[in-house]
Amino acid sequence: MDLMTLALPQEPAGGIAGWAADLVDTLGGPGAGLAIALENLFPPLPSEVILPLTGFAAGQGVISLFSALFWTTLGSTVGAVVLYWIGMLFGRERMHAIWARLPLVKSSDLERTEEWFTKHGTKAVFFGRMVPIFRSLISVPAGLERMPMPVFLLLTTLGSLIWNSVLVLSGYWLGDQWDLVEAYVGVVSKAVLVLVAAALVLYLVVRLRPRSPAQHRRTS
Repeated sequence: MDLMTLALPQEPAGGIAGWAADLVDTLGGPGAGLAIALENLFPPLPSEVILPLTGFAAGQGVISLFSALFWTTLGSTVGAVVLYWIGMLFGRERMHAIWARLPLVKSSDLERTEEWFTKHGTKAVFFGRMVPIFRSLISVPAGLERMPMPVFLLLTTLGSLIWNSVLVLSGYWLGDQWDLVEAYVGVVSKAVLVLVAAALVLYLVVRLRPRSPAQHRRTS
């Protein structure tokens, strides 16, 4: 019996889960790694579906648990390195040039962000790998700021291993209820999006708020 039949007995073959199940059925552990590498490059692909499904596959003997963890962590790292190189090739000069043309922002905002990343970048890369949405995006500023590749690889691999282990093992232990993981992690993802949206709105409110005469005098 194939993984599609085991994991999705009540669902059609389409969708992300069906696509991931096909990859694991066809390629085994490397298929799970490929799915997670693509998830890093295209964040709308949900790791909260792919990873628990991979854990379920391990529980059913389709692949080994070691293979599930090894290949998904390798896939996460490969996807992150691609985004790192995109950030590095894009470059700080080009980023500053684009930033200077954007409304409502100042060059000092970008400079403060760079200073923050210089101080806290290692923590951001490590813990960012465990935060939905940011787990993919954090690789780009690491590339822009040219974080040393060995450091980036170590932090990315460790952070990815922790995140992947939690979701893969959840699917392994939950068995045919592996899809419960998606519901819980989905709530966290939505909360992150709400916080980001609120921060953006607050930023725009502060930028668009008329300054008092005293503020004008201080900046003149």
